This record gives sequence, structure tokens and C-alpha cells, in this order.
Amino acid sequence: QVQLVESGGGSVQPGGSLRLSCTASGMIFRFFDMGWYRQAPGKQRELVGTITTGGRTNYAASVKGRFTISRDNAKNTVYLQMNSLKPEDTAVYYCSADRAPLDHYWGQGTQVTVSS
Repeated sequence: QVQLVESGGGSVQPGGSLRLSCTASGMIFRFFDMGWYRQAPGKQRELVGTITTGGRTNYAASVKGRFTISRDNAKNTVYLQMNSLKPEDTAVYYCSADRAPLDHYWGQGTQVTVSS
């Protein structure tokens, strides 16, 4: 079955950087649009950004210019490079995979904590 496994989360000070990875299995990775979402305590899950099969990216306004999404189809992996991290970036980060019309999968999430 399809599995998405995130890694790279942790604790970092404000202004620091982290790179999250999401490795997929059980699917033809290059056929899927990939996304990153996050959910902070007491808040709804929100979109961080997406990358299409063709490599086109889209970002939430709150992270634009600080976060970068990339993918390596040879490694079945999508990345989220997070720079200039702020306390409000603290959340559980989830990877998603989408292929129209009905295929949608989630990873299990990885915690990112930004605190001094």
C-alpha cells in the first residue's frame, strides 16, 4: 500500500533552518502532485505549499520567501527547506500526495518546534 514517511523534524531556535523529507513507497511517485501541510495545536490543518509533477511550486503567503519545496523523483522524495523559522511555524508537518481524480494520501506527520 501507499506509505508517506516524513523525517527531519525537531527543535530549532528562531531564525534557524530545518529540512523535512517525505519518502513515498507503494506508488508511482512521479505521477503525483506533492504537498506539505501543517497543524498547530488548537488550529486547523493548513496548506504550506505544493509541487506539481512538472515541478511547479505554490506557497502559502505566510511562508513564501522562507520555505522551498523540491522533489527528487529518482528517490521518491519531496523536501521542505525551511529557513528563517519563527515561533509561529511550530506545528506538526504533514506530507501529502495527490493524483486526480480520487487518489489522496497523507503521511504520519513530523513535529517542528521553533522556540528560544
